[in-house]
Amino acid sequence: MEEKKIDLNSIIGFVLIFGILIWIMYQNQPSEATIAAEKAKKEQVAKAKAIKEVMNSKLLATPVATTIGEVSDQLQKELGSFAYSATLPSAKESFTTIENEFVKLKIANKGGYIVEATLKNFEKFKKGSGQLVELIKDNNTNLNLQLLTSDNRALNTKDLFFEPTYTKVGADQILSMKLKAGANKFLEYKYILKPNDYMVGFDIHSQGLNKILNTAKPLDLEWNLKTYRTEKSIAYEDRYTLLNYEYEDEKFNYVGDGNDKEETPENVKFIAFKQHFFSTILLTDTPFAKSSLKSNKLVVDEKVDTTYIKQFKANVPLAYTNGEIDYKMSWYFGPSDYKTLKSYDKNLEKIIPLGWGIFGWINKFVFIPLFGFLSSYIAYGIAIIIFTIIVKIAMSPITYKSFLSQAKMKVLRPEITELGEKFKKDPMKKQQETMKLYNKAGVNPMAGCIPALIQLPFMYASFQFFPSAFELRQKSFLWADDLSSFDQVAKLPFHIPMYGDHISLFPILAAIAIFFYMKMTSGDQQMAAPQQEGMPDMAKMMKYMIYISPIMMLIFFNSYGAGLSLYNFISNLITIGIMFVIKNYIVDSDKIHAQIQENKLKEPKKQGKFQKKLQEVMEQAEAQKAKDKKK
Repeated sequence: MEEKKIDLNSIIGFVLIFGILIWIMYQNQPSEATIAAEKAKKEQVAKAKAIKEVMNSKLLATPVATTIGEVSDQLQKELGSFAYSATLPSAKESFTTIENEFVKLKIANKGGYIVEATLKNFEKFKKGSGQLVELIKDNNTNLNLQLLTSDNRALNTKDLFFEPTYTKVGADQILSMKLKAGANKFLEYKYILKPNDYMVGFDIHSQGLNKILNTAKPLDLEWNLKTYRTEKSIAYEDRYTLLNYEYEDEKFNYVGDGNDKEETPENVKFIAFKQHFFSTILLTDTPFAKSSLKSNKLVVDEKVDTTYIKQFKANVPLAYTNGEIDYKMSWYFGPSDYKTLKSYDKNLEKIIPLGWGIFGWINKFVFIPLFGFLSSYIAYGIAIIIFTIIVKIAMSPITYKSFLSQAKMKVLRPEITELGEKFKKDPMKKQQETMKLYNKAGVNPMAGCIPALIQLPFMYASFQFFPSAFELRQKSFLWADDLSSFDQVAKLPFHIPMYGDHISLFPILAAIAIFFYMKMTSGDQQMAAPQQEGMPDMAKMMKYMIYISPIMMLIFFNSYGAGLSLYNFISNLITIGIMFVIKNYIVDSDKIHAQIQENKLKEPKKQGKFQKKLQEVMEQAEAQKAKDKKK
């Protein structure tokens, strides 16, 4: 076997290759300048990371590639004096919870405002859902003060960290949230929660900031809220969700319903982001000199937009006093209940839409006390029925007057028709003789209209009262599981425009009742009121209304609260019963006829002011007509 020998050429080759590699490595070695630049870059990244960790609530004790002093310097550049708060242990994503028997509030260190507000005694959508009403959650709200500093910075409190301090004074819970610019320099939000109360004290106070902040301009307080849906009917809740406010000398108004609606009232005392049955209200002891209030509709398609109802925004200035801010305010998180709101004696009950003028008076002084009394003793469905009976019995004398007038007109109809034929070619004479007949017989043609007009305010008041009655929320009766919402008995596999995708039973019953009521009375009304020349044919109109009214009831009430439909159903049933009794057992047409004939023999009564004025108008119209013919 041949012995292996060392090849000199191979050795020389390896040496040359090794030398070339050493030379390449030496040539590619970074210069001192490059090394220094890279080192500086790494330090800058480490420093930025440290600042970010502080600003994102990570403790400064977390190992970072920089010093606390360097981080503080950077924060100083970013935040000025308020860098002090960012270096405190409280500068982290942390929360403090305060609660009583009614509400539970969660306040964040970052921003210092309420990020969760839960009502502990109310469920959303339906009874037994297990989901409590949450007015604030998942970043649906924002509270911010824009701080303009003396060194030309513009900071937002929603991005800065407050230091919480929780104390108790007796049964009251006090949470102080301080945005610090030094040990004794701060902006404070103070929350005060008392037992068994929906109202939360909220003070904004500053100390030692007169040289840190630019006090030449007021602070801008920005508050917004996207209202969560809490009820079964989206359309119904949307209709009654509004931004309300009180301003100047107890004046009250609301921002219009729709897209991008805005109002700019002055001297505002409270701002209410009102949902159908719950409200979030900001009150102030010192009225806001100016304000910008905006409302935006979020429900475009009810099948898709099922989470939020409205977007509300408020912007108000907070004025400085001696270089400091000192505002005593309050938050209300609770039900939109008339009695609860009125108990605070701050005009908050004005946010309940009870109607203006006489309609509101009827609701405040008749419907609310009466229904409140009844519902305190009996079930709500039964209370509505008894309430309706009482109202209709109280109105029965007016119903009687109306029917009596119709009966008198019915008796006179043959004679009025005869006059119409006799003076067919002389309308003026016909009207004069007809008025003489009315006067001689002691009949007022307007007597039937006046009772009906008196009943109208009570009917309209009921349309305002029942949708606003918080007491009916999630109260069941018969097949209706919630008298404040629609009483669905069947779900449709399709959506009918204006009607919906379900069938409610109480509106059907109400429609049937109103059909028979109109059928029962339309004949008498047609007989009582002969057609006047130049006037529409009331007989034809009544024939159409017999069918139009029930259809309208079916369409518009299908998504309304069952309580209102129940009221209308019982109301029409009772009216049918009252009319039946009056027609068959009280009003005697023969007696009326005899009385009218007796009245004709007497000296005619002096014309009333209305009749006299009506005759004058008719004479003037006829004279003008004759004058026009001559031209």
